[in-house]
Amino acid sequence: MLTKARYSVKDMLQWTRWELIGFIIFSSIITVLHQLFDFTFFKIPWTPVAVVGTAVAFIIGFQNNAAYGRIWEARKIWGGIVNTSRSWGMKTKDMITNEYTEEKVPEERLIQERKTMVYRHIAWLTALRHAMRSPKKWEVFEYHRTNREWSKMMHIPERDISLEEAISPYLSKEEQAYILQKNNKAAAILYLQSGHLRQLKEQKLLWEFSFLDLENVLQELFTLQGKSERIKNFPYPRQYATLSHYFVLIFVILLPFAIIPEFSGIGDKIATKYPIIGFNFVWLAVPFYTIVSWIFHTMQRIGTVGENPFEGSANDVPISTISRGIEIDLRQLLDEEVDQIPKQFKEQFDVQM
Repeated sequence: MLTKARYSVKDMLQWTRWELIGFIIFSSIITVLHQLFDFTFFKIPWTPVAVVGTAVAFIIGFQNNAAYGRIWEARKIWGGIVNTSRSWGMKTKDMITNEYTEEKVPEERLIQERKTMVYRHIAWLTALRHAMRSPKKWEVFEYHRTNREWSKMMHIPERDISLEEAISPYLSKEEQAYILQKNNKAAAILYLQSGHLRQLKEQKLLWEFSFLDLENVLQELFTLQGKSERIKNFPYPRQYATLSHYFVLIFVILLPFAIIPEFSGIGDKIATKYPIIGFNFVWLAVPFYTIVSWIFHTMQRIGTVGENPFEGSANDVPISTISRGIEIDLRQLLDEEVDQIPKQFKEQFDVQM
């Protein structure tokens, strides 16, 4: 996601500049036809247009609330992944011991077992974030020209590095081969974790109650993964998103045919005392129409880009940053050297990845 700390008016105008230019041109053409060519039959009563605008405002509000709810739920899910991951690191470090073994194993092996469990968990995080970034047919972020410009400027890790390359430092070649042939690679990694826990229990490197505790952690990870997949794989209902788009379009097309005659009528009244001002007063309809249409259109676009919180927009949940933060915490827990631990992904244009 990219999560931007704040937006300026300049950012918003840059993001919607093409629509803004279109509103200015469209309203200027209608004004010219009305004022200079006397096309006064281009007139719609203000009341029905206001009713349409009210209905559109409700629809946009519903869409934005639903989109924000999806983003907030996704953020809570990945917050749960952070907490559960830390628990996993803590428990594997303290529960894999020689306490119940009949023959003590070297400490180096215990360290390696813990490292294997932690590294495999990092591989799970990597596989999950790659799955969340994979494109879906209903994701419409890059349909807009300015969104495509944004995507070209940004370097989302999951698009720059393949999953095979990303998980290779954390899994053995055999495990990589096993994982890459599965459809749900993140789930397959959790299956490996469970099998490894069973082996440790059988070797008495893991107490039975510790085994059950760690299995419960895996169960929680499965639950969090399923919740994240639910948001990714179930889109915001397209009937609402599509209708919202078309209703805004209808509203901004009808609006100048109500606004321009209103401003023209006001100008006629002013012209009795101030002819020049009265004759040109109608041109104020252009900026007024542009502002109203821009607000409605921008709110609708904000709701659209918030529908899919893993798509790669500036409003997404920063799953790459979250995953790398977990990796740094876990590898520090293993007391690895600082130069061996990867750095956090850099922000781009004040946006977290």
